[in-house]
Amino acid sequence: MSLHIDNFEVKDSNIDGLKIISVKMVTDDRGTVRELFRGSVYSEVLPDTVTRWKQINLTKTKKGAVRGLHGEAMSKLVTVAYGSVFGVYVDTRPDSKSFGAVQTVHITPGVQVFVPQGVCNGFQALEDTEYLYFFDNEWMPGMSGTALCPLDPELDIKWPIQIDISDLNQISEKDSKAPTLKELRKIMGM
Repeated sequence: MSLHIDNFEVKDSNIDGLKIISVKMVTDDRGTVRELFRGSVYSEVLPDTVTRWKQINLTKTKKGAVRGLHGEAMSKLVTVAYGSVFGVYVDTRPDSKSFGAVQTVHITPGVQVFVPQGVCNGFQALEDTEYLYFFDNEWMPGMSGTALCPLDPELDIKWPIQIDISDLNQISEKDSKAPTLKELRKIMGM
């Protein structure tokens, strides 16, 4: 029987506090076990403010569809259970030294991104995908946060699959009409 172990690894990004994580995976002839979360290991990586996950969501998203960019009042740990995505993150924290910075990550099973509160999270499914979110707060209607238009030219995001703004199967009206970074700066008085 063949055995392969990929060890846990963490990389910083160009957004302050955003971490790109390769999880521990053990693969043998039967398949693969991915360690999605182990408190003792993640406690050394995540900020002290993240003490437990209060909500976990799984979304099924069709190839080419875009979700986000959303930055609710919660920190997130995101990954895919199945499929792959082009993940996009934009720092919208007004006091952050990396405000406006964009980070992209190709997420496949075994790759996670820790998204600090105030950083917008979005993705485009590169195939039919199940995207997994761990939240440190429960989502509530009217929750504070930010949103950005994923098609904002200032962000210069190179979406791998062309987006048709009129196709609601690909992008929601709410997301396509979210503020641009320039409009967000005005809203924030920057």
